[in-house]
Amino acid sequence: MYQSFAAGYEKFSADNDYAAFADYYEEIFSKYNIKPSLVLDLGCGSGSLTDIMAKKGYDMIGVDISPEMLDMAREKNPEILYLNQDMREFELYGTVDAIYSSFDCINYITNKNDVKKIFKLVNNYLNYGGLFIFDINTVHKLKNVLGDNTFVFDKDDVYLVWQNEYYNKIATFYLDMFYKTDGKYERFYEEHYERAYEADEIKEMLKFAGLEILGVFDEFGFDKPKKNSERIFFVARRTR
Repeated sequence: MYQSFAAGYEKFSADNDYAAFADYYEEIFSKYNIKPSLVLDLGCGSGSLTDIMAKKGYDMIGVDISPEMLDMAREKNPEILYLNQDMREFELYGTVDAIYSSFDCINYITNKNDVKKIFKLVNNYLNYGGLFIFDINTVHKLKNVLGDNTFVFDKDDVYLVWQNEYYNKIATFYLDMFYKTDGKYERFYEEHYERAYEADEIKEMLKFAGLEILGVFDEFGFDKPKKNSERIFFVARRTR
């Protein structure tokens, strides 16, 4: 995953508002009265958000399954500790004050038992009172917004045709990528999968892992999710 796609990821994701995520995390820290020092970015990708959080003064660790994405992350900030690990089996050297997982990483975990394993590991590596923050693409977004639609991105020397298929709670993304080098385009192809989770399913898995659910919020705020919300955030805490 994110092998060929990694080469053009920065251009395809140029509209991602990383700063909004970082600001929102700090609002959550303030709301729940914690001042984390050591923070884990679980599924950090190319490290753009990790780098912003580091510049805000947090001691950051990044974990990602893609070596190609981590290479880009290290170029942004070589002082951050990046670990090439599968988030379903991640290991740290000790506990951290907060963990976040951004841009629907949890949707990419299509097996519920694997999600439970991740939540258990989060609980294990959080300090007592530490927060776990993550977002998911909603069922509405995966089914109705992305659904069976096709999107085209044309960014300078990269071109992407993104076709989607939704069936039985699984969204399949067919990615045809064309990268221009020396005046010629080279084609790459990947398939990505995201599972549509209901909020209640996520809550049950958090409780199973022993995490206290503090809130489920609409994107970048503290209102309850709506029927047409496309991204929702969960905030949980280790209490034991």
